[in-house]
Amino acid sequence: MRHASDSASDETGRPDDDALRLRVRGLAKTFVLHHRGGVALPVFAGVDLDLRAGECVALAGPSGSGKSTLMRCLYGNYAPSAGTVRLRVDDGWLDLVAAPPREVVEARRTRLGYVSQFLRVIPRVPAESLVAEPLRRLGCDGAEALDRARGLLARLNLGEALWRLPPATFSGGEQQRVNVARGLIAPREVLLLDEPTASLDAANRDVVVALIREALARGTAVVGIFHDEAVRTALVTRAFEVASHRAAARGHGAPA
Repeated sequence: MRHASDSASDETGRPDDDALRLRVRGLAKTFVLHHRGGVALPVFAGVDLDLRAGECVALAGPSGSGKSTLMRCLYGNYAPSAGTVRLRVDDGWLDLVAAPPREVVEARRTRLGYVSQFLRVIPRVPAESLVAEPLRRLGCDGAEALDRARGLLARLNLGEALWRLPPATFSGGEQQRVNVARGLIAPREVLLLDEPTASLDAANRDVVVALIREALARGTAVVGIFHDEAVRTALVTRAFEVASHRAAARGHGAPA
């Protein structure tokens, strides 16, 4: 596994690089606690990162270094204090920081996937329907989408008796498998993974690793947080050290 702490500005990082899928420049995040008199909590600054087709970049650093915050900034759940997050689209590049919400939503529907640590359970919606939904949003026939969802749930060793049940009462590991299936069922050019195997036993962890490998082989570009050493060894092509950008954030005065 190769380590690349921050540099993404060499000649291979040109915006017209055909393999380039995501380009981050000057990204910073500071939280401002307005209910505490505007106290500023700097998280990171000066983040530059290029992501190419078929590679898996691990966000590295100790707990509290800003890995999950950076992941949420890449997906657009958090607004950065500064910088750009450019996603390759058909007609060029889309800056997810500056783009209108409708364009960000469309990018998520078609190109940018995200698997969080926890499944956001929707009451009364069966697990198989939750998993099939991304395919239906892409125009896939409902019956075909359900068939593919069931096949993926079976591969992830979720018992058939659970497929038609809402996952609110599932165990943590069962919910995580539903979450992974939902995130991986549709093709994505860029996939963000926040601890996708954290609640899984070794057997189910290996299934998830195999699914991610298949996505990488298809050309998906992956950014992930992986605390499991076996998962890192199996998947990661290089590591991006987030902690090195935390010191820079202390001198960054941009508002959140």
